[in-house]
Amino acid sequence: MKKRRIGLSDLYVSEIGLGCMSLGTDEQKAIRIIHEALERGINYLDTADLYDRGLNEEFVGKAIKGKRDQVILATKVGNRWEEGKDGWFWDPSKKYIKSEVKESLRRLQTDYIDLYQLHGGTIDDPIDETIEAFEELKQEGVIRYYGISSIRPNVIREYVKRSNIVSVMMQYSLLDRRPEEWFPLLSEHHISVIARGPVAKGLLTERPLEAASDAVKENGYLDYTYEELQTLIPKLKAKTAGHRSFTATALQFCLYDPVVAAAIPGASSIEQIIENINAASAPRLTKEEYEWLRQHTKASVYNMHR
Repeated sequence: MKKRRIGLSDLYVSEIGLGCMSLGTDEQKAIRIIHEALERGINYLDTADLYDRGLNEEFVGKAIKGKRDQVILATKVGNRWEEGKDGWFWDPSKKYIKSEVKESLRRLQTDYIDLYQLHGGTIDDPIDETIEAFEELKQEGVIRYYGISSIRPNVIREYVKRSNIVSVMMQYSLLDRRPEEWFPLLSEHHISVIARGPVAKGLLTERPLEAASDAVKENGYLDYTYEELQTLIPKLKAKTAGHRSFTATALQFCLYDPVVAAAIPGASSIEQIIENINAASAPRLTKEEYEWLRQHTKASVYNMHR
């Protein structure tokens, strides 16, 4: 599988990574999916301390035991929970980040993290203190690089200006093109985009639209009503049918701009992993196809947190 460089780092990741959040709580199944991904050329795994309250990191740690040198490992920090209490709260403090990283290392059974990401963020955070925590962890050799996972324009601008982030993870797909507004700024500063949600909860796969969740049927998806999706998705499928699967079209759309280092769809089955990996070797979108897809989908922007 082709690899791309994250920012100016020396992290070269497979264009299709594995978003581990949807692996589930069956340990053996989760480990089988990760092993399948690694054997088929995926080298980039993205997890977070929050997923299943650390269980996801534990599964990833067990799956990569003996294979650590084959993996670019990314995890996240900032959403804090306490045993015995429901829910979590936001804590981007230096003290918490520097203590929680030790817990992630323990669960992942490793002594370093390739890409450590702030799992959110607000403009009211102590941003300089947060950056200081990441910089110290880099100096200590505990993490190699750091980034943020945020869709808030005001937060992204501050980290671009004040930190040495190498990546910004954003939800990006044919149905959610809001990140495109920030591609020029990020490209200018040699910061990569990591595209999560590239198949829009399965709406951009071979799965029939009728199989969408009740929430999508009632409320639509972001700026699209369900009725709009009923018209749009068959049109999108028809445009590139014969050249590649619809999943491949969706993933290749995300990868068209070189500012995107990787798309990281989730997978809850071996079949989904194989489908995602096959998408990586599908024919690239032509310029005409890419522009057509852009013309027929909404170029939405973030209206809040500006």
